[in-house]
Order: sequence, then structure tokens, then C-alpha cells
Amino acid sequence: MLDNTSNFEMSESVFTPQQVLENRGRVAIFIDGSNLFYAALQLGIEIDYTKLLCRLTGGSRLLRSFFYTGVDRTNEKQQGFLLWMRRNGYRVISKDLVQLPDGSKKANLDVEIAVDMISLVGSYDTAVLVSGDGDLAYAVNAVSYRGVRVEVVSLRAMTSDSLINVADRYIDLDGIKEDIQKNPRSYTYRPLSGIGLVDSGLE
Repeated sequence: MLDNTSNFEMSESVFTPQQVLENRGRVAIFIDGSNLFYAALQLGIEIDYTKLLCRLTGGSRLLRSFFYTGVDRTNEKQQGFLLWMRRNGYRVISKDLVQLPDGSKKANLDVEIAVDMISLVGSYDTAVLVSGDGDLAYAVNAVSYRGVRVEVVSLRAMTSDSLINVADRYIDLDGIKEDIQKNPRSYTYRPLSGIGLVDSGLE
């Protein structure tokens, strides 16, 4: 009798790994913009942010997608990009860049990411963190203990082991780059005044 019960439980109650991965519930996405930018440079690709949002959501219910970035108020191209992001599914959280003694500029948004991840617990079931920053490991651990499943997405060479160790799932950007990169701009034929011109797409 006990053996029959055991066999029934094994056949009816055990989920396949794929079923477990698909049962993500409500998803909240937290993207470290600077980290993703440098990862894309390493991969030699340009990110298509519409594709990225679709890939990270993966058919689950999206609560919100946050994009954290430092900004240069004088950079009109960047301002245009952030406006596009706000209008295409992203909640942009920005901080002015601070010039460092070596002349470089940086804005650290780890605190903002950590606070948002923790304060929204209860509103989402799965957090997708796009960052390799080990400073976020403590926040990931904190939300995990409150019942949140955490997926870390980043480039392996730029990812802290401490962050991978506390995540429920790790995804290497190198493995999904084909799904999230912009397609190379193809040559198009555009007739103009009866003369065939080739537009290479270069600006």
C-alpha cells in the first residue's frame, strides 16, 4: 500500500525542470544599465531593448521593468534614448554622473536597485536582475528569504561568484545574445528620380 502511494506521488506530483522554470508568476525586471552597456561592448553587439524586454519577460506577467542609469544632462542623444525607453515599457531611474579624480564619470545605482527589489516584495514572484555586481548579492539574498525567485542575467566574465551563488537561476548573456541584439542593417534599394541608389544604412 505504501509503495503504491509512493508511486502515485512520483508520477503525479513531481514537476519537470521545464515546468518549474515556466512557473515564474509575476515578473519584475531590474536592469543595471551601465553593467549591461559594458557587457554588450564585450560581446560586440548592440542591444535591441524591445527584444530584451520580451526575452526577459518570457511570456510571464510583467509587473514592471526598471532601467537604472547614470545620465549626462548635456547629452541630447542619451536624453532621446531614455525618452524612448520610458515610452516603450521601461521605468527609467536615473542619477547624474559624478566626475571622478581620474577624469572618468560614474553613477552608482546599487542602492536604488536594492531598495526597489526589497520594497516591491509581495508585488512580484520572480525578480530578473540584469547585473553582475557582487554588491547586490545581499539584496538578492534578502528577497530570496522573503519568497522571491531570483534570476541573474549577465556576462559570466563580468559576474561576481557571490551573486551567482545566491541566485536561483543564472543566465549568461553570451548564450542569449542572438535573441537580444539588433539585426545588422541590411542594404536596401531605394529608387530616387529614376536613379537606383544603395542605402547602406550608415549615418
